[in-house]
Amino acid sequence: MRIAQIAPLAESVPPKLYGGTERVVAWLVDELVELGHEVTLFASGDSKTRGMLHPVWPRALRLGRSRTDPNAALAVLLEAVSRRAKEFDIVHAHIDWLHLPTLTRSGIPFVTTLHGRLDLPDLPAVVREFPKACFVSISDHQRGPLADANWCGTIYHGLPAGQFLPSFKPGKYLAFLGRLTAEKGPEEAIRIARAVGMPIRIAAKVPRAETGYFREHIEPHVDKQQVELVGEVNDTTKQPFLAEAAALLFPIRWPEPFGLVMIEAMACGTPVIAYRSGSVPEVIDEGITGFIVDDESQAIEAVRRVSSIDRRHVRARFEERFTARRMAEDYVRHYRRILRGC
Repeated sequence: MRIAQIAPLAESVPPKLYGGTERVVAWLVDELVELGHEVTLFASGDSKTRGMLHPVWPRALRLGRSRTDPNAALAVLLEAVSRRAKEFDIVHAHIDWLHLPTLTRSGIPFVTTLHGRLDLPDLPAVVREFPKACFVSISDHQRGPLADANWCGTIYHGLPAGQFLPSFKPGKYLAFLGRLTAEKGPEEAIRIARAVGMPIRIAAKVPRAETGYFREHIEPHVDKQQVELVGEVNDTTKQPFLAEAAALLFPIRWPEPFGLVMIEAMACGTPVIAYRSGSVPEVIDEGITGFIVDDESQAIEAVRRVSSIDRRHVRARFEERFTARRMAEDYVRHYRRILRGC
């Protein structure tokens, strides 16, 4: 098949540091190429891909030297896709809703993967305007706020099987990986670690809008002994960070659509202890890849039981459920269904 993939422009594909959607798009494109498909990636010019890159903006917006109007960049992106749409059998978009008017009128089959939270007030009105547009969710739970959308299926994220090498030795510390915002639960993670007397290492970015939260609620606890802030990690430094941890703490307070960090930890053989929210019950196999808990007290008890998890089984379950090859094959099946008009 001739497949177009439309990536966001906030980060390169793959991203240099933080950027879950762009990382998933990179893995998907590479696996589709490996499966023998002709793939064109519409993305920022600093992206790297095994497919054919159509650079629509010189650099990713977040790491650009000068401030760029994102609407200007997205207008250029949509025009580039529109001009070339008829070259493809199917177009796969990862940019929320912006492409819907353009691609609906193009007459080219397309599918949209929604990567973010959907409990936003204006989204039902958008769905009603495009009743035939086909959407893919990244978890069943994600669909809840938009039950009337034309859902074609749920496809869980996957990452390359060789991306991370597992460690089967008991970990030395607890890990937290993600944005330092209240909804991600870094305060809870610190309290859980203190309660069990284990060190915690925090690999995270501080969003500009959350600088005040970080300074007031997180920074006072960072003593570089029990609580250590290691900053953002890239694909190279993430490997030892996760593999050497006893467990990943994921005490989220929001309806997480998927939670890529959970399967990254599993790929390293590292169990996950997560709050029962969003996609968590769909991703974690209780007692096999980690523990699903409802509050801090249960999380503390789960940390104390984490040695009962066989890290080899964690890695094995990752290979069964969450590889990039499985993800790409699932998408190919959906592409073919859409092309058949199913």
